[in-house]
Amino acid sequence: TPRHNKPITMIRLLPSIRHRTMRAISWLWAQKGTPGERARGVAAGVFCGCYPFFGLQTILSLGVASLVRGNHLLAAAGTLISNPFTYLPLYWFNYQLGCWLLGPNPSPINWNELNRGNLWEQGWMFANRLLLGSSLVGALLSLLLGATAFVLFQRRAGNQGMAG
Repeated sequence: TPRHNKPITMIRLLPSIRHRTMRAISWLWAQKGTPGERARGVAAGVFCGCYPFFGLQTILSLGVASLVRGNHLLAAAGTLISNPFTYLPLYWFNYQLGCWLLGPNPSPINWNELNRGNLWEQGWMFANRLLLGSSLVGALLSLLLGATAFVLFQRRAGNQGMAG
């Protein structure tokens, strides 16, 4: 008898996604290091993940984690704060924050008059606002999420100590 393949539906995928997510979370919880080392790794990854350096965020997070003596795997995982679902709102917010602090871009792009000279200027006006906002959002989120991770890792270490 021929096998009938059921169409793949979101409802059929949910248990698999949930299972994989739970396995990933368990793997992250099981990373080695003190609560401080693991939390610093998370914070380093979150900080680097707030920058729009696609393809370099993980490498940067490993460097920052080395500087702060944080867990490298958790730093790499922390960069996932920026992902295809969060890119647009995160970087839009970072840019808007930069505009709020530095003022709006003083010369909006006039596509008819764009040339090499003012292309560089326009790029710099955009980039400095985005990078300032990314720095501030990254610092704040890394502090908040790093502190939260520290408390959670410390609690877990305390609970394991009482159970063992």
